[in-house]
Amino acid sequence: MLAQRMSSLLEPGTAAAREIARIAAAAGRPIVDLAAGEVVIGLPPTVREGAIAAIEAGANRYTDSIGIEPLREAVAEKLTASTHVNWAAQNIVITNGAKQALLNAVFAILDPGDEAIIFRPCWPTIPSQVLLAGAKPVFVDVKPPTYIPTLEAIHAAVTSQTKAIILNSPNNPTGAVYDRTTLQAIGDLAVNYQLWIVSDECYSSFVFNGHGHESIVTAHPGVRAQTILVNSFSKELAITGWRLGYFAAPPAIVSAAKKLQSHMTSNVNVIAQHAILHHLKVSDGSFERDMFKRLASARRDGIAVLSRLVDVQTPLADGSFYFYLDLGERIAKLPVNGPVQGIDDIARILLEEAGVAAVAGSTFGDPAGLRLSFGAPGELLIPALERVVDTLNALNDRQRPKDVFSRSGGLS
Repeated sequence: MLAQRMSSLLEPGTAAAREIARIAAAAGRPIVDLAAGEVVIGLPPTVREGAIAAIEAGANRYTDSIGIEPLREAVAEKLTASTHVNWAAQNIVITNGAKQALLNAVFAILDPGDEAIIFRPCWPTIPSQVLLAGAKPVFVDVKPPTYIPTLEAIHAAVTSQTKAIILNSPNNPTGAVYDRTTLQAIGDLAVNYQLWIVSDECYSSFVFNGHGHESIVTAHPGVRAQTILVNSFSKELAITGWRLGYFAAPPAIVSAAKKLQSHMTSNVNVIAQHAILHHLKVSDGSFERDMFKRLASARRDGIAVLSRLVDVQTPLADGSFYFYLDLGERIAKLPVNGPVQGIDDIARILLEEAGVAAVAGSTFGDPAGLRLSFGAPGELLIPALERVVDTLNALNDRQRPKDVFSRSGGLS
């Protein structure tokens, strides 16, 4: 019999969507994967150089469980420049991706019975980790088109058991970018109620439409002593498989994380650590700039296609690299007793008929949302989005399942 905690975990819907797409592609079906939370692009040359140099130097031994000090110093310098708040190596923990950083955070600050406020739609890992800590996720629903929480809704969610607020801006899945006023208001609330803030800023490199990313510690320096700032090279450098994240926090949290990681994973992969350190030392930022330009172009072209959707507001996509569609109005108009009854059916139809893998909003606690990544190669992205638009616009006319691709030798 499995431990009771396993039954409380949310299903990893994004991973499941990617796996379904992989199986379909392996069977010879023409699938474009817009479910993956990654940018499909080559490895940064500086990261490759650093990895090869580390291997040739024989870097194959244990390191400090929270990362080699030169890398922690380099990350502290990077964060100091981006947040305009001073950080030092003793504030930094190198982790096996941002997921471990977030898990360290909730294990360090939450006891059984505590509550953590989470804005929904949300990445399912966040409430799952709160549950693993024995605490309770308390959801504050945010609404389209901006998906920005209101201070009134946050206040209403605070109870005597509230211990933390977990932020994610730029947001996965909605693409929302929290403005300075919102961040300052959340900071004031956290100070007033003596709450921890866990700020997931993994998509901070991807902010569009004239916006700029602002960390909560920049908007409200007074919360620094109660903030755990999470980030990741996995997204920033498109090396999701390398699993290298980090967080910045007060020394007490760093000490707690050192204990946790020493028992969970020992250290982060030593080759990855040296590879990223080399990148931080020698890179001129050209890789990041080129990737941003590509994503900005994909976002612009993708929005132009998605603007043809009927009864669906064109997504703002201010941050991250996702288009998040609110299909509530389309779902409300679906034929009663028809073959398509909700967002999960829509995601299935897109895969089977349009050849596009997407993530249903049910994964994120939203019965009307649909997430589409624009990190796919451009030559695949735009034709895929055009098929998505045609399929969604035709939903209300459906009386029985259609198989568009089987007639042209594609999906069946």
